[in-house]
Amino acid sequence: MKMYTALFRIRFVNTLQYRAAALAGVTTQFAWGFMLILTFRVFYRENPAAFPMEFSHMVSYIWMQQAFIALFMTWFWEDDIADSITSGAIAYELVRPLDLYNRWFCQCTANRVSRATLRCIAIFLVVFLLPEPFRMSLPPSFAQFALFLLSAVLALGVVVAFCMLVYTSLFYTMSPLGIRIISAMLGEFLQGAIIPLPFFPAPIRVIVELLPFAAMQNMPLRIYSGDIAGSDALRGMILQVFWLIMLFAVGRVAMRRALKKVIVQGG
Repeated sequence: MKMYTALFRIRFVNTLQYRAAALAGVTTQFAWGFMLILTFRVFYRENPAAFPMEFSHMVSYIWMQQAFIALFMTWFWEDDIADSITSGAIAYELVRPLDLYNRWFCQCTANRVSRATLRCIAIFLVVFLLPEPFRMSLPPSFAQFALFLLSAVLALGVVVAFCMLVYTSLFYTMSPLGIRIISAMLGEFLQGAIIPLPFFPAPIRVIVELLPFAAMQNMPLRIYSGDIAGSDALRGMILQVFWLIMLFAVGRVAMRRALKKVIVQGG
């Protein structure tokens, strides 16, 4: 366990060095966040009662999404993992005294947490001071905030476990581009990164909310905004635990099978 803790700390500190990239990301997140809020505001002005989420909940949802985009986005790609598989450098990984799945899982988690830390602090310093209706609100209660924190940790685990399956699939393909694009687009749409899941048609939403993607950003952001509370939040978190265990177990089995047949070309 100490080895993985040290790996997490090293990766976390190394990623904190990229402050210029984080500043550029914060600028992008502000621009994107304002664009989304203004777009939804136009529709809400016509008939607010016709929408499944209150506008204040939507604003908090969008700002939390932008602040923690590095935690939950499926298009955040670990290039060194993909390169090690496609280039044959995986041979060096296999001789290290660390479980490869656990090592990559820890690495992905540390990089995401570090990126999110750099971005969220700057965003929160601004969005809580904005005028209405653009201001981000606090959760309805401390208990709701505590549920959000726990749900965010579970969501991060589900996202990383899903991405580990994507990385493992690279053992069976010549190029990572296709599987990367497909997984990113599916993840973005089905976890509510483009349109929040409450806006989906009811028959489709019933199915989508049972998929692992709904256990990603959808759950913690809706808990924070107050759109989900009480027993509904607890049921959603139980589903998060289920998908985290399932994806982690399937990922480990898939990795074990892939490593039994991996072939490295060259001397």
